[in-house]
Amino acid sequence: MIVRVRLLTDEDFRGRIARGLRRRLPDLDLVRVQDVGLSGEDDTVVLEWAAQVGRVVLSHDARTMKEAAYDRVRSGLHMPGLFLISQAAAIGQVIEDLILLAECSREGEWEGKVIHVPL
Repeated sequence: MIVRVRLLTDEDFRGRIARGLRRRLPDLDLVRVQDVGLSGEDDTVVLEWAAQVGRVVLSHDARTMKEAAYDRVRSGLHMPGLFLISQAAAIGQVIEDLILLAECSREGEWEGKVIHVPL
């Protein structure tokens, strides 16, 4: 059985990327902060929720989300991973990179890591 990475998109994440991922990988476990009642919440709250349920966060916010993630790691708190996606990156390339990450990752592989996509 394939175990794929479980993902959470933050509030400002581009919907075209999420839709492209769902189209290409219909069984991908991807939810948005809007789907789980976290709209308008601070990055620290989003990261805490993601840690509690074991989801890697997808975000375009390389400034505040990255700092909040590193703060969790420095504090010794669980942080399943953060994939930072450049707003300037080509959507098709981002989707391909995220599919690769989702299909080839092992459970827990991104713990405490901040990854910049495209790779």
